Amino acid sequence: MQKRKLGKSNLEVSALGLGCMGMSFSYGPPPDKQAMIGVLRAAVERGITFFDTAEVYGPFTNEELLGEALSPFHGKVVIATKFGFNLNPDGSPGWQGLNSRPERIRQVAEASLKRLKIDAIDLFYQHRVDLDVPIEDVAGTVKELIQEGKVKHFGMSEAAPATIRRAHAVQPLTALQSEYSLWTRGPEAEVLPTLEELGIGFVPYSPLGKGFLTGKIDQNTEFDKTDFRNILPRFTPEARKANQALVDLLGQIAARKKATPAQIALAWLLAQKPWIVPIPGTTKLHRLEENIGAAALELSAEDLSAIESAASGITVEGARYPEQIEKMTGR
Repeated sequence: MQKRKLGKSNLEVSALGLGCMGMSFSYGPPPDKQAMIGVLRAAVERGITFFDTAEVYGPFTNEELLGEALSPFHGKVVIATKFGFNLNPDGSPGWQGLNSRPERIRQVAEASLKRLKIDAIDLFYQHRVDLDVPIEDVAGTVKELIQEGKVKHFGMSEAAPATIRRAHAVQPLTALQSEYSLWTRGPEAEVLPTLEELGIGFVPYSPLGKGFLTGKIDQNTEFDKTDFRNILPRFTPEARKANQALVDLLGQIAARKKATPAQIALAWLLAQKPWIVPIPGTTKLHRLEENIGAAALELSAEDLSAIESAASGITVEGARYPEQIEKMTGR
């Protein structure tokens, strides 16, 4: 697979990464662990070198999964993980507010290193901006961890341009991770220009709209009761019905290009900037292979113009998150 560099950093990764959250968290009952180890190792064999996890996914089980699955490939893969939440004291899924205090960042780093079975965290993201801790203190703590050899690169997630600038002035950011896809285009107005100016890479999560842009979900789809899409305003049956127009558009272009809607959605993202590395998640080998196929799909200027023109006439219905989660973004 082609490689890309995240911004001006020397961090080179596969053009598509793999978001691993769904392998143990969020989308219904966790799949079989051994099966997920198989998918992770198959991803490496097929050229994926960039894997995304977080302490809060589980909590802990996702990092442990990657630690076991990827230990034979040390030095050949890049693992990104995240800090920034207070976890539930009983170990249950979810969290109890944000916490990016320096001592908490250090605590997470030490624990993540053990679970991931690595000597240094390749890319350490602040999962969400914590307004109770000056971002300069957060960046300064990660800078110390980099100087100590425990972390290699600093990242942030869902941060606003002004916050990115303040953090970057203390410890240069390698990447920002935020949601971005054909149905979530908020980063285009201010975030992407800021990243381009500063030389920071961009890692879109949910590049397939949490599965919606694959065309495999419609207004009648029923999710498992533990699937977090049940609480997302954009996934109400009414919103799904309204948003079907975007999937129909992808389907039309896919038919013309002899591809799938998912491949068109990912190829569109890859065509936006050479320093964008989407991280679609999957638990299925055939979906992994489908996603990888997007990296070889060329969209012409005419294709991109046609997508832009058609998409501009579609209004996406529903907020990304419930209000209490949405307010943690863009700050």
